[in-house]
Amino acid sequence: MRASELDPAQFEDIRPYRDDEARAVLDRMIADPEMSHAAAHFLVPKLARLEGPVAWLVRQFVRFKFRKVKNIRGVQEIIATYLEMAVNRTSSGLTISGLDTLPRDRACLFVSNHRDIAMDPALAILAMFEEGHETSRIAIGDNLLTKQFATDIMKLNKSFVVKRNAGNRREKLAAATQLSNYIYHSVVNENEHVWIAQRSGRAKDGLDRTNPALAAMFAMTKDKETPFADFWRKLHIVPLSISYEWDPCDEQKAKQLYFEEHKEYRKGKHEDLGAIAKGITGFKGHIHTAFGTPIEGDFNDVASLAEEIDRQVIGNYVLHPTNLIAYQMIYGEAPALPVGYPAKPWHPDEHAETRAKFEARMAKVDERWRDKAIQSYANPVVSRLAYND
Repeated sequence: MRASELDPAQFEDIRPYRDDEARAVLDRMIADPEMSHAAAHFLVPKLARLEGPVAWLVRQFVRFKFRKVKNIRGVQEIIATYLEMAVNRTSSGLTISGLDTLPRDRACLFVSNHRDIAMDPALAILAMFEEGHETSRIAIGDNLLTKQFATDIMKLNKSFVVKRNAGNRREKLAAATQLSNYIYHSVVNENEHVWIAQRSGRAKDGLDRTNPALAAMFAMTKDKETPFADFWRKLHIVPLSISYEWDPCDEQKAKQLYFEEHKEYRKGKHEDLGAIAKGITGFKGHIHTAFGTPIEGDFNDVASLAEEIDRQVIGNYVLHPTNLIAYQMIYGEAPALPVGYPAKPWHPDEHAETRAKFEARMAKVDERWRDKAIQSYANPVVSRLAYND
């Protein structure tokens, strides 16, 4: 079957919810007690300990807010309001670059670095929503679908499923083929944007690198006659960089890296949902989202495509004072790289307060994985220096 003839029926078990399903899903989600408790912790964290009455009030509030919603666009309009509230509450500002050059006449495949499970795609979508662009479908791992209310929220927000828990080799191949076909079908046949992380899982060490296997997965839909470079152009791949001044999950990530290194780590069943909550509610400082330029060059294999994505992700990544401070703590002297957006020259003496805050934060991290936490902040500088050479 040619890519242009893909049957949408093959995507039933991974696709987002449709407009005609939105109302019934909303009613089910609102009735779910776990959703009310989770929403209470987000909307009124200081009162969330009063679980019974607060959860009931939150359920009534959510029911009222969504009472007239009948489609996915209506869901996203309300979610955007609360996402803006979360950004205002947990950051010192969100800046965006590159969105003004994003083509409006065709869908794009956004390949993004990945630091936060929920906020990375959410902030990209918020930026597009506010600028009048159509929002994108979001690739999420099935490891996040451990609770029904979480599944409903994500699939109402245009998320589709990546089957990470496929069993044997044949099942994994089938899942990868289905995913490749769905991404192509979304972008090329349905003119729908797609967001996907550059590799499976967050970059816990702060090193943003595209897994060439991701590019190989994209190409599984390609027919034998189409050259690689022509196929990438059909997908309109746009690299995306997001950076946070402070990572709410920095200690958790460092701890996980430490125990993985010592082969002692076992992920809890709902651990990722806990990380989502912490990433949403934790303070992030300055956040920047940078949209790259569509990849149009002659990249004739998966390795060269992955390298171009890395070049744009790392080159567009906005460094923060915390990155230079961490680099200096490890290597003794920080390079003269610009920080912030708009970019400003790095002058260490101007950031004494941030340095004191960073050192105090790291001092509270368990000494067994403290160096890994510091290194995760320093590694974006390491990556920039490597690509500048």
